[in-house]
Amino acid sequence: MSKKDKNASAEGDETEAKGGKAKLLMLLAVALLAGAGAAYFFLFAGAGEAEAEAVSGDTFVPLAPVAVNLAGGGYLKIGVALELTEEGAAGGGHGGGGPDGSKATDLIISTFSQAQPADVVGAREALKKALEQKIIEAYTDHDGVHPVVGNSYTEYFRL
Repeated sequence: MSKKDKNASAEGDETEAKGGKAKLLMLLAVALLAGAGAAYFFLFAGAGEAEAEAVSGDTFVPLAPVAVNLAGGGYLKIGVALELTEEGAAGGGHGGGGPDGSKATDLIISTFSQAQPADVVGAREALKKALEQKIIEAYTDHDGVHPVVGNSYTEYFRL
């Protein structure tokens, strides 16, 4: 091999090395932007939903999500928000700040711990209606006034 060919091949190796570094930097930049976008989506995606609920005039009290052990095996992570009447939002004579969510959480556990995994998937709305009836009954006082008019799922997935 002549000197000219050796110099040309050395220059070619340098060009390939520079091109490889540029590609690597470009891939890292794309990965960084994708990660930032995903983080933004997961951290701030729920903020718009909360604003939409506040604008609609309805009052919701979100309860902490609960992991329930299903009767047929497996787990269900479920989060519920209670929909309040105007009286319920004002405190409803129960010390202010809306109703206590402990009754609803107990009803969630008792309702869904009796469910089979197939029911959790196939009869989701039927379980929601049954839970809603139980929650309304639990929060209705002896005068017939009920501060809770419904519930909405905030989380619902089988583990």
